[in-house]
Amino acid sequence: MKNFKNTIFYIVVTGGFSVLIYLILCQGKFLEAGRNIVAVNSNKTQWSEFLASMVHNVQHPLAILLAQIITIIIVARFFGWMFRKIGQPTVIGEIIAGIVLGPSLLGMYFPEFSAALFPVASLGNLQFLSQIGLILFMFVIGMELDLKVLKNKANEALVISHASIIIPFTLGIGLAYFVYHRFAPAGIEFLSFSLFMGIAMSITAFPVLARIVQERGIHKTRIGTIVITCAATDDITAWCILAAVIAIVKAGSFVSSLYIIGLAFAYVLMMIFVVKPFLKRIGDLYSTKNKLNKPVVAIFFLTLILSSYVTEIIGIHALFGAFMTGAIMPDIAKFRAIFINKVEDVSVILLLPLFFVFTGLRTQIGLINDPYLWKITGFIILVAVAGKFFGSALAAKFVGQSWKDSLTIGALMNTRGLMELVVLNIGFDLGVLTSEIFTMMVIMALVTTFMTGPALDLINYVFKSKDVYIPEETGDNDRKYKILISFGNNEKGRSLLRLANSLVKKQKETSSVTAMHLSLSDEMHSYNLEEQERKRFMPILEESKVLQQEITTIFKATVDIETDIADIANQGDYDLLLVGLGKSIFEGTLLGKVLGFTTRIINPDRLIDKFTGKEGLFENSPFDERTRQIISKSKMPLGVLIDKELQEVKNVFMPLFFSEDTFLMDYCQKLIYNNNSNISVLDINNMVKNNFVMESALHSLEEKYPDNINVLQDRIMKKEFLAKQDLMIISLESWKKLVDSQSVWLSNVPSVLILKP
Repeated sequence: MKNFKNTIFYIVVTGGFSVLIYLILCQGKFLEAGRNIVAVNSNKTQWSEFLASMVHNVQHPLAILLAQIITIIIVARFFGWMFRKIGQPTVIGEIIAGIVLGPSLLGMYFPEFSAALFPVASLGNLQFLSQIGLILFMFVIGMELDLKVLKNKANEALVISHASIIIPFTLGIGLAYFVYHRFAPAGIEFLSFSLFMGIAMSITAFPVLARIVQERGIHKTRIGTIVITCAATDDITAWCILAAVIAIVKAGSFVSSLYIIGLAFAYVLMMIFVVKPFLKRIGDLYSTKNKLNKPVVAIFFLTLILSSYVTEIIGIHALFGAFMTGAIMPDIAKFRAIFINKVEDVSVILLLPLFFVFTGLRTQIGLINDPYLWKITGFIILVAVAGKFFGSALAAKFVGQSWKDSLTIGALMNTRGLMELVVLNIGFDLGVLTSEIFTMMVIMALVTTFMTGPALDLINYVFKSKDVYIPEETGDNDRKYKILISFGNNEKGRSLLRLANSLVKKQKETSSVTAMHLSLSDEMHSYNLEEQERKRFMPILEESKVLQQEITTIFKATVDIETDIADIANQGDYDLLLVGLGKSIFEGTLLGKVLGFTTRIINPDRLIDKFTGKEGLFENSPFDERTRQIISKSKMPLGVLIDKELQEVKNVFMPLFFSEDTFLMDYCQKLIYNNNSNISVLDINNMVKNNFVMESALHSLEEKYPDNINVLQDRIMKKEFLAKQDLMIISLESWKKLVDSQSVWLSNVPSVLILKP
């Protein structure tokens, strides 16, 4: 009755007032008499009016900006993903995306489309948005710096870092001497031009370097600590030098710039001794909270904007103010993590690609159109590498590093990435760099960043080593049965640890368990790696105490989780690798939703595998993509756990489909001996009787543990029986057969351990 009354009220109110609106509009037409009303576009058809309206809407500045952002994000993410898959930093792909969308490719081959998407009048909006993105990004970079590291390794790092700045800076000024007459803009003094060439040669990309160190698993090593410290020192020093260079360029002479430098010095003192203590007090008040309220967030963002505004007004660029604000943020890991989470996605995913494309629009590869210009470009790259790579390496060798570590430091410090583009764009905006020299320097930034990974691989090859992070264990490992568990989330980690413990519980003296967690480097930050590691492993370590199982831990950042899992397992000489089944990308069937397996699906990873010859494109694999990759790359016995809240391994069900399943008896014996598990063996098609080896192994177990072995003959597994089981153990080939047959078991099975010998 209530719904009926509501319907009547709705019809009366909306209908009645609609009629009233119509009557008012009709009466209002009579008010137009004598006012010379002219019908708009009266000579056009309704369709032409619609088209004209659509064209006007498409050409509106907001519509153009939104179209640019959509295109830029899609292209940048695609190229970033593509370069990440070949082992390069994502930033290289995003820089390439900017060049592709600029006049070097899109503008050359599709000039009409390029002019429509990036009209000259719209570039101002793009530039301002990209600058906002850079301000937010530099704020994050400042927060990522761990200033405590500088105190611990200040001596060696200071020598290496400052040598890696002064040597390439000097070479850059020397290079400017030879190219000034041909490439310097008219009206620009040699001092301004040479200083910008020097700072462009001496910059290091701290964010890219930090991620490469994490991905290589050397962030906890001595060399990793030194190179991170060097990069942090380099970053701070280079930005201070850049601020001074900008002041000199804007003032016109060194003496005139002293006023700007004096103001900048006063600004830095105010930030350190006034603003930093104020922010620290706020941080201490909210350090225990998981989120910040809006007034507190507003205070910090207002500080960021005011700091950027002050440095822009002083004349040392807004980016220095953003960097400085990040550096003085409260030294509380949780507090910084909250702010980075708030800022990073917007700056890195949405706004920063706009900067890459804006740089790409300024980069005109077509200007380098004769052998002489390419010769100069090659010479610039040579000077950049000689100054940064060899300068850092020689300094590292002088302070006592080995040749391998010295060359590694040199290769990492030679990484320029985004920081180089920031410097170049500042120089271009100030009119210090021409389009030609700007393009050459962008090419140099790409080449020196791209070469970092291959250079490290070459160094490791020459010195016969490989960057695989394997923890050192005490004792005689030759006798030990070593299990490596790789987990993504805490619940799977606990289940995998319970399973591993069930296999070695009574053999702790002759066995070891290692727990490993790998994270994508894009999701990690160098400033709080220890905090992230602690949070990841806390539940696992608590479970290990409950189980009284001693474990070793591995924590590593990577761009390729599957490959690193397999490499660490292969190089670590483990006897068994245990992983949890990852998320499925095929959810079209009930089995896909319940168990997380995929069949006959093509995705970008498989396309790359096809092109590189790693896998067949249409290989039928009853797993998600990540697990499939781990299986194909692992060279040791592997167990894949489909976890259904595994709490104990008391009752175990083991079907035997093939004669090759004999190896499963070894795991049965381990579970019975160490965990007193009850094993129910399902003999499919009298497999045991037809295989002498399997029959002998099973008979031996029955004689030794008569109360723990039960051989089943009934192929129909009742729901009640399966409900009492804690775990089903099955071989990889048998699992494939079970999945292909769409067995009714699958809807009732407990947790499943799929084993590959």
